[in-house]
Amino acid sequence: MTATAAPASDPTDAPGIHLSGAGLMSLRHLARRGVSPSTRTIAGLPGGIVTRKRGRGSEPDDVRPWSEGDDRRFIDRNATARTGELHVRTHHDERDRAVVLLADFRPSMLFGTRRALRSVAAAEALALLGWRIVGDGGRIGLIAAGAGEPSVVRPAGGERAMTAVTGAMAHAHAAALARPAADDPPLTDTLALARSLLPSGGHLVVASALDAPGPDFESLITGLAERLSIRLLLVSDAFERTRPPGFYPYALPDGQRGTVQARRGATPPDELDPRLARLHACGVDGLRIDVEAGPESYAPLMERLDAVL
Repeated sequence: MTATAAPASDPTDAPGIHLSGAGLMSLRHLARRGVSPSTRTIAGLPGGIVTRKRGRGSEPDDVRPWSEGDDRRFIDRNATARTGELHVRTHHDERDRAVVLLADFRPSMLFGTRRALRSVAAAEALALLGWRIVGDGGRIGLIAAGAGEPSVVRPAGGERAMTAVTGAMAHAHAAALARPAADDPPLTDTLALARSLLPSGGHLVVASALDAPGPDFESLITGLAERLSIRLLLVSDAFERTRPPGFYPYALPDGQRGTVQARRGATPPDELDPRLARLHACGVDGLRIDVEAGPESYAPLMERLDAVL
């Protein structure tokens, strides 16, 4: 009897488990629904004609060592006097909006009890926000954090940028699903990477359940919030909020198995999640994304978030 290879599974067969780049691209119409053309700006500029911005901009960005070809008019005197070496100050246009999306695809995010995995819900919400940002002329980038090396897309503008972002999310999520079970690496290294991708005053949007963020996470994000505008999308599964009482089996990455008894747990709808409260004290505001709600419910939340970025 000859064995035949099973056909490869199609990601569309399990939309709540697998991520499809095409599916994230299709959220574009939902992201722009209800936004009147009269309220939009093209390329972040007044008027109806897209033009290339000239000059270096007027908003200070960073100070770096002088290199061949730099304009001497932008030499920073203070840094030069302090270090004894020539330094130049770089600038960006104050109307430029650069946003990096941080998608948490670590092992703990590959969990869900209704509709989808938490990681899938995170990607859907971030894709909706990304479409809004590029539609209004902003630049969008991505860091997809997993158990291995993170996937990075540097901030860029237009549909091409969103094509790169959605494709990278789908690829990183597929890689996360294929990896053996492991403990979550801390998010602290990923936050440091985000800082290198964004100018001062840039925007970082983190979609995560904040499981095992790392011992120094809160102190690091507090310092980072002084340089960047940071928002959190707290991804929440229904089981976390309304847990039926009973005995639940579990399995750990090291192979250990057992059963734990859980009492009924419920978070009052008008009570702020303690994780959001802790981050608010660190200077980071956020909102909760319920996995079971789906993209239709995420769209108005992303519209509210877009308004404050």
